[in-house]
Amino acid sequence: MTTPTDSPLDRPDAHGRGAEVWDVAVVGAGPAGATAARVAAASGARVVLLEKAALPRYKTCGGGLIGFSRDALPAGFDVPVRQRIDAISFTHDGRKERTRRDRNGDLLALVNRADFDHALAKAAVEAGAVLREGATVTGTAERGDLAVLTLADDMQVIARAVVGADGSASRISRYVGVSFGQVDLGLEAEIPVPPAVAAQWSGRLLIDWGPVPGSYGWVFPKGDTLTVGVIAARGAGNATRAYYRDFVARLGLSDYRPLSDSGHLTRCRTPDSPMARGRVLVAGDAAGLLEPWTREGISYALRSGRLAGEAAARMATAPDAKSVATASNRYREQVEELLGPEMAAGARLLAAFEKHPGFFHTSVTTLPMAWRAFAEFCKGRTTFATLLRSRAAHAALRAIS
Repeated sequence: MTTPTDSPLDRPDAHGRGAEVWDVAVVGAGPAGATAARVAAASGARVVLLEKAALPRYKTCGGGLIGFSRDALPAGFDVPVRQRIDAISFTHDGRKERTRRDRNGDLLALVNRADFDHALAKAAVEAGAVLREGATVTGTAERGDLAVLTLADDMQVIARAVVGADGSASRISRYVGVSFGQVDLGLEAEIPVPPAVAAQWSGRLLIDWGPVPGSYGWVFPKGDTLTVGVIAARGAGNATRAYYRDFVARLGLSDYRPLSDSGHLTRCRTPDSPMARGRVLVAGDAAGLLEPWTREGISYALRSGRLAGEAAARMATAPDAKSVATASNRYREQVEELLGPEMAAGARLLAAFEKHPGFFHTSVTTLPMAWRAFAEFCKGRTTFATLLRSRAAHAALRAIS
């Protein structure tokens, strides 16, 4: 994608005079940022979307779209699906493999994040946002009724509202003061495989409940490439790396040279963590929004990005500080109402899973009710919060905890 060639960014003086002022500046062109930019631009705001890389760019991520992700996409959006999944194989540390299928199919859609993010950024541009690639934000400040972003080249971007969606290592997150209660280490490779191996995985993914407390591994097939990874708590780094090596070897994939082999941290916010500071909001990974057990974050990014775009557009037209605070508080309330119960339920599931992964494996592979619940979650027809309100689930969690 090429960067629009509109007026250059000027260096403002101490009061911001002489500089171009945007209604909304969004930092990061992932799912949260591109969505926020699209929504704000569609409301009539003048929006600049800042992305440090050139799109399309690689992103470490399994790329699984559950139903809530697909439901959060704009109308008419052409999802660049690499493979649709109608079966899931489960193992417990490589043992007791069992495959469950959904008779109606389409449990998950798998995407390459480079393609997916690029398409979302295009949708933002089509809505009226201006994309600027190669724009790395190094500093954030506020001057009166304006927010000022300093870039790596010492240029500045000035806006009436800012949405930070610059990932789990977000600079905007640090400015806002987001605190994280759960940090996990994910290790992942994109491995090209021969056609015969790819055929074995067609339409089917693997979830392995791992040997490290709270860990699991995955194989997500995407045509002739397999996305293979594991995740566990950051403090168990050596054990997680050993699990990753053993997992890849156990699958018979060690002899194939990966296109990429990377690690990343996922961060989950504490319940009382701020979502904004002044005219600066955070969304998606930058806000620590993800489901604690599965660490699914794409649907959280898309949904919080929409709310952040709406809030930022309101901030841009706010006549005074009180109105800005009202928009900020409303944003937090909406995020907590929409995503808070899901995150709390995920935290409960993770706590139980850390103690008794075998219970989860046995349940989902042998109990039709448990499998149906898992499949309905994948399709976006229910949430973990809803499932845990059932008498059976409540009793089971209480028993194993």
